[in-house]
Amino acid sequence: MKTVLMVAEKPSLAASLANILSNGKNSSRKGFNGACSIHEWSGTFSNGPAKFKMTSVCGHVLGVDFISKYNNWDRVDPIELFSCPIEKKEAMPKLKMPAFLAAEAKGCDYLVLWLDCDKEGENICFEVMGSVAQSMNGNVFSDTVTYRARFSAITDKDIKAAFNNLSHPNENEAKSVDARQELDLRIGCAFTRFQTKYFQGRYGDLDSSLISYGPCQTPTLGFCVQRHDDIQSFKPETYWCIQVSVKTKDDQDVALEWQRVRSFDKEVANMFLQLVKEQKQAKVVSVVSKQKAKARPVALNTVELMRVASSGLGMGPHHAMQIAERLYTQGYISYPRTETTRYPENFDLIGVLRQQQSSSDWGEEVKEILSNGWPQKNELDGDSWRLYDYITRHFIGTLAKDCTYLSTTATLIINEEIFTVTGKSLLDPGFTKVMTWQALGKNEIVPNLQENEMVPIRDAKLTEHQTSPPDYLTEAELITLMEKHGIGTDASIPVHINNICLRNYVTIISGRRLKPTTLGIVLVHGYQKIDEELALPTMRSAVEEQLNLIAVGKVNFQAVLKHTVDIFRLKFQYFVKNIDNMDQLFEVSFSPLSASGKAHSRCGKCRRYMKYIQAKPARLHCPQCDETYSIPQNGTVKLFRELKCPLDDFELLTWTMGNKGKSFVFCPYCYNNPPFKDMKKANGCNSCSHPTCPYSLNANGVCNCAECEYGVLVLDPSSGPKWKLGCNRCDTIINLFEDAQKVTVLEDICDCGSQMVAVEYKQEKTKLPNNATESKGCVFCSSDFGKLVDRPKAAVTTRPRPFRGGRVGGRGGRGRGNRGRQPKDKMAQLAAYFV
Repeated sequence: MKTVLMVAEKPSLAASLANILSNGKNSSRKGFNGACSIHEWSGTFSNGPAKFKMTSVCGHVLGVDFISKYNNWDRVDPIELFSCPIEKKEAMPKLKMPAFLAAEAKGCDYLVLWLDCDKEGENICFEVMGSVAQSMNGNVFSDTVTYRARFSAITDKDIKAAFNNLSHPNENEAKSVDARQELDLRIGCAFTRFQTKYFQGRYGDLDSSLISYGPCQTPTLGFCVQRHDDIQSFKPETYWCIQVSVKTKDDQDVALEWQRVRSFDKEVANMFLQLVKEQKQAKVVSVVSKQKAKARPVALNTVELMRVASSGLGMGPHHAMQIAERLYTQGYISYPRTETTRYPENFDLIGVLRQQQSSSDWGEEVKEILSNGWPQKNELDGDSWRLYDYITRHFIGTLAKDCTYLSTTATLIINEEIFTVTGKSLLDPGFTKVMTWQALGKNEIVPNLQENEMVPIRDAKLTEHQTSPPDYLTEAELITLMEKHGIGTDASIPVHINNICLRNYVTIISGRRLKPTTLGIVLVHGYQKIDEELALPTMRSAVEEQLNLIAVGKVNFQAVLKHTVDIFRLKFQYFVKNIDNMDQLFEVSFSPLSASGKAHSRCGKCRRYMKYIQAKPARLHCPQCDETYSIPQNGTVKLFRELKCPLDDFELLTWTMGNKGKSFVFCPYCYNNPPFKDMKKANGCNSCSHPTCPYSLNANGVCNCAECEYGVLVLDPSSGPKWKLGCNRCDTIINLFEDAQKVTVLEDICDCGSQMVAVEYKQEKTKLPNNATESKGCVFCSSDFGKLVDRPKAAVTTRPRPFRGGRVGGRGGRGRGNRGRQPKDKMAQLAAYFV
């Protein structure tokens, strides 16, 4: 019997597909990666009996990145990123997705790919094929082994139709995504690294952890800044309008519209007003009625869904698409990422409509359409229901009649000046019965006027107004501009908008309008001073056209890649050469590092106070030495008992995320310049192998972490009186000995391999048995400590790592020019000692 491996894009989707294809008769088991399940059943494939295995990935299996040595910002010139080697790496290493897929594919004869039906889905198809190539019985790149299912809704009919009409993956579409990924990586990283290092090294109040550039992201920001510039440069003009109202025979006041609309000359406007005031009555010269229709909506596509979610539901496009994805995988809606506004020829409109008859919200309207259930509110949370409610009403609206109404326009003359009034009367609400927000307004009544009738003028006056500037772009308007100029895809548009918000380039104000920050404005203006095309949509639009040609097989993948990379390399070199033009704008808007921040801790080199700069990314800057030091982010940094690092004399600091969060002691200099070979950059004293320092890993390490491969649980000496052990690699925390006066790690080792600890309490706060104030033992084994330690299920591995003794290499050392010379500082002395 042949075996068919099926792969979906998400675990929840795999479960839904398996239930439909097996008619609910499948068994399930968990995959070894813990994230994906495998659903199995027997059936028929290719006219023969077959065993089916349905599993999934979790989005992209692989991501594109530079080889590791080019990921060091300090050692790599960004210009190298345009030509250096890149590689495909696991997108989520913890899930071990390639290994999982390979294991499940072992011995399988056919592969059926149920990935999303867009270019990204096509790209994932080939990632899956590459992962299982060595495990399958046949050649996965052959059309006789690998098949592609194309579907737009998770319904029995759609899924079974897709299964009965399998096609094959499209390599050209997959390559267009490969090209986009590589271009975005090379271009984005080169510009981002250069300008981040350049400006964060000069200004202290930028308040952005990354000053990023993106081929799509930056033109998106450019639209927002252009609107800001339009607002700032706007000069209001005064104009005047004539407002006239008449009284109908049924005693109604009707306001008339002046055919000239307005006048920018007050004297001219006054002249027309005097002409009107000479008359007591207005003559109705015509009353014309025309039947008009408000067209029902077309099928909903992604861009329109995002526009409506932002403007009508108050949801950001990124949030709306996350909800739409969830509704799709739960089977409530059809595929949300689509560019078309037409339903497929085989789409069962009537069948889907019938499923909506039982709804308490729109069931009556559906029955009305069908004659001449599906989820209710309690099944979905607030935002999910609101989006589902809109999508469903829109769908029903596309099948309903147009809204028809009678539009009546009355034309009146007052001393040769023409005025009009228009009203509407509803004939058939059509689709507006279910899409109620599109219904005609109640104030659009038809005035009771007849041709040749003379009606008294109730009031005539001149009103003064001023032209007003445009408002900041709404998300909906920005989405429209991005679609018009070909910036991003329907899937990536919300990501680009979300990114400019996260980078602190724009803020969202009332009405979901996007107001550029000072940083966003200065960046775009800087690009405009150096190379306007960097912030214009034209470059990206041209690239997208080339990518689309790759997708349809009309141009060569490598040729497009090389041509585009070469263009942006030249632009990057010109940008670097002329960065002073942008820097002039930064100087006006931001403060230099030396003038930013507050005095915090002493520098080990000059003994002056360094300044703590809180704006993202938080850092320390020594004005005297003109050096900047990175520090841990997203927490609180404080002095640690005014103690100094024994290696470099910098004052020790503590970083904490609160009483229940992670914390550790660190030296600012060692954090940026690791003193020992086994200590990585951006680590604290809990990873330092100094042999005698009382705050190092050697002094405070307790045992291996059970949650990660190389981590060590280390006592945080700054955490009292809420003492804790924290892993120096992962986020594992063990709280222990609350209110203890002192906790120390001893030389003694328990039988389990952990270091013993000693704990001391004050008499009035002791929590030890028999009111003892001192005790020592193993955190994990001692019965005295049982209730004082939040012990995890698995606290120690079978082979605890030793923490005492050993030889380590430090700064300087062999091969660094220290041989034969007297060390100049403590650090060099220590390195020489170890060597």
